[in-house]
Amino acid sequence: MEKKQIDFVTHPQGVHMVGDGFRVHNFIPQVDGLGRYDMDPFILLDYNALMHVEPGGQRGVGPHPHRGFSTVTVAYHGSVAHRDSKGNHGVIHAGDVQWMTAAGGVLHEELFEKEFASRGGDFQMVQLWVNLPASHKADAPSYQAIRHEDMGFYALPGGKGVVEVISGEYKGVSGPAKSVTDVSLFNARIGKGAVADFAFPKENTTALLVISGAVEVNGVDVPQDNLLKFKRKGEEFNVVATEDDTVVLLFFGKPLNEPIYGMGPFVMSNHEDLVKAFRDFGNGKFGEI
Repeated sequence: MEKKQIDFVTHPQGVHMVGDGFRVHNFIPQVDGLGRYDMDPFILLDYNALMHVEPGGQRGVGPHPHRGFSTVTVAYHGSVAHRDSKGNHGVIHAGDVQWMTAAGGVLHEELFEKEFASRGGDFQMVQLWVNLPASHKADAPSYQAIRHEDMGFYALPGGKGVVEVISGEYKGVSGPAKSVTDVSLFNARIGKGAVADFAFPKENTTALLVISGAVEVNGVDVPQDNLLKFKRKGEEFNVVATEDDTVVLLFFGKPLNEPIYGMGPFVMSNHEDLVKAFRDFGNGKFGEI
């Protein structure tokens, strides 16, 4: 197999508020080279870099709709409470993942969990939107609350770290998340000098985000809060931690190679279905919380 070629490394490009609680940097699709077709099947990546939340009331994003994709929220610090119009509810804490497949349509809200909001503290999370194939955009919505302890774990040699498998498979270890879109999500938690090696088909969309610490990838330095995108050339790459307590989110996916019609909270495969999504929401077909 050939060494995977790096396309570029980019730093956060400005910040905006999502609701009244989440202070995010958008990488996908706003950064040049990280458009929805460039990153297919990943259609959005919002990164709430490490920040301190002052004690107060529950803040976040109130009831809002989604259709046509899955939202994947990976928690590193802090706690978020979820509830939706299908009766699902749950709380994710540091280390946990929430995987909500909106598919045919759902109304949900995401707020700082009540106790976390009242005491305040550090907060850091990533939200990825994973597109669904046209054949699955009308499926029934589903919700997966994945506890940290339920993930797959692969211990690196020498006790220098672990690769947590959220979805997909790493060296025979499978993750618990179920997805109709072929994607793999891993957290590499590694100490200085530790090496984690990966190999994925060259046609896959492949990227990583450094959550804390710093890494060297195939000889290229990537500092904290930076994203590295690979070209669709080559298969193998190594991630070497250059600082202690390094955490890296790695994500890989097989492109759907389908049309993408997105606006706001809806991502469909044609203009007619996009218009219908807005109409259905306006007519109350997404239910209520």
